[in-house]
Amino acid sequence: MDKIKTILLFGAPGSGKGTQGKMLGTLPGFRHLACGDVFRSIDLNSEVGKVFLQYSSKGKLVPDDFTVRLWREHIGKLIHTGAFRPESTVLILDGIPRNVHQATMLDQYIEVVKLIALRATHDREEMIRRLKSRALKENRLDDASEKTIQHRLDVYDMESRPVLACYPKEVRVDVDALQTPIEVAHDILSAILGRLQEMREVPPPAMAEKS
Repeated sequence: MDKIKTILLFGAPGSGKGTQGKMLGTLPGFRHLACGDVFRSIDLNSEVGKVFLQYSSKGKLVPDDFTVRLWREHIGKLIHTGAFRPESTVLILDGIPRNVHQATMLDQYIEVVKLIALRATHDREEMIRRLKSRALKENRLDDASEKTIQHRLDVYDMESRPVLACYPKEVRVDVDALQTPIEVAHDILSAILGRLQEMREVPPPAMAEKS
């Protein structure tokens, strides 16, 4: 398939990727897809579901090639059913790519028109507070441990942060994720508006016919 025009929402755990992605996904012309949604959609009785269980049941990370394969199959189903129309809709991705290898593998499938980097790790205490609060609200008690949260933030710094260098600087915009959600949304929309206008095939005013 042709490369899918994509906006990446990128940031550490607790930076608000999911919140902002869901918000953008409600707007016409956008489709939000989180990596977690892909995993949750798996039929555990299917062939790929059984492979997924082999890793998840042991607390192991799913290999990169399998993760990208699942993502491709999920996107294919959305396109086939008409739930996603890449010719007229921009894909909002969060949670993938998680590392440089995944970014390299996805390059043949997506065209990153904007990368929104949600900066929040400069205040770890606030990040930990947010993640603890989220864990309690969503009953994710395994994520309520400060030790677990510190480990997740360390993994992000070591494995995920280098992904930022995989994309041209001109498509990247840094947004302060520790603002209020509405302020973050404002900055994100401001960042992508100009790029979306460039993507529209509208003739300039001087080219329009005179009445």
